[in-house]
Amino acid sequence: MEQHELELWHMRRALELAALGEGYVEPNPMVGCVIVQGAEIIGEGWHRRFGEAHAEIEALRMAGSRAAGATLVVTLEPCCHCGKTPPCTRAILQAGIRRVVVARRDPFPPVDGGGLAELRSAGVEVEVGSLEAEARRLNAPYLKLLETGLPWVIAKWAMTLDGKTATRTGASRWISSEQSRRVAHALRGRVDAILVGRETALLDDPLLTARPRGARLALRVVADSLGSLPSESQLARTAREVPVMIAVGPEAPEKDRRRLAGAGCEVFVCRSTSHAARLDELLGELGRRRMTNVLVEGGGRLTGSLLDAGRIDEVHVFIAPKLIGGVAAPSPIAGEGLDDISQALVLESLEMQRAGPDVHVHGRLLQRT
Repeated sequence: MEQHELELWHMRRALELAALGEGYVEPNPMVGCVIVQGAEIIGEGWHRRFGEAHAEIEALRMAGSRAAGATLVVTLEPCCHCGKTPPCTRAILQAGIRRVVVARRDPFPPVDGGGLAELRSAGVEVEVGSLEAEARRLNAPYLKLLETGLPWVIAKWAMTLDGKTATRTGASRWISSEQSRRVAHALRGRVDAILVGRETALLDDPLLTARPRGARLALRVVADSLGSLPSESQLARTAREVPVMIAVGPEAPEKDRRRLAGAGCEVFVCRSTSHAARLDELLGELGRRRMTNVLVEGGGRLTGSLLDAGRIDEVHVFIAPKLIGGVAAPSPIAGEGLDDISQALVLESLEMQRAGPDVHVHGRLLQRT
């Protein structure tokens, strides 16, 4: 096997390792690394948790003295600055690595090409661009946060085969199967925040926690312009145990703001007058807090507003083999919608799996790549 083909094979392994950090490393990127002598992998590692050793350090520890003269294959440019851990470039040079193959540069300002320049200036052979598209896809949420200041927005809903999320009376438990709900809880367990609209919070009285608890404890967020979430709701009653943010408008009565704050909720006041602008304010605030992934669980008005504004990046849909019917039964996406079918948003990298009797459809919106 030629060197180029070998390094592609090794990079695929590094990407597999990097994905193991999902949910644990954010707001850092997921990174995987292998160290090789010819076809043999002599060291491998991945960034396991925020604040812990980077992938390169793990791989170098495993390779030990055999790293001298070897090739290091890594999914993202090695860091060259002192953050929570020492620079990876320093460790690479001290180990005597001869060649470094990198999938893509890290646009994080303290790095952004500096790591590559440091290695090259020290005489290390550096190649950039191996499986770059795959590496960008892996860390799309991290890259979006860096580039725009906004989190990656994931919309999730369960619906019947005829596209209904509840009956005309509002009954929705349970449209999806137990297996689908397990997948949904796993999704909750790897995001930074879970966002619902006022109507969903009032009608469903959700808890919005991952059961069992996942890698992250998500902030539970309710877009509630009037601050009308009842004090006896599950969200308000558990706000001191798991954080809750209520995003209100300037018209929210002061007594309700104090009531929710007294229950332990954080009250975030959006100053904009339009619904869409308030959602952007909210997403901007979550981005300032370095929240990388936000899961939107409805209702239809909230999801539709985000879709109209081009803010949804990824969708997870659980389709149950059931029919409800009824013109008054809600659908998952409201908002203004599109004028023509030619404008329809298309999903890429579509994946479909069975979840018990249901079908789980997962993809990313094409224009968000």
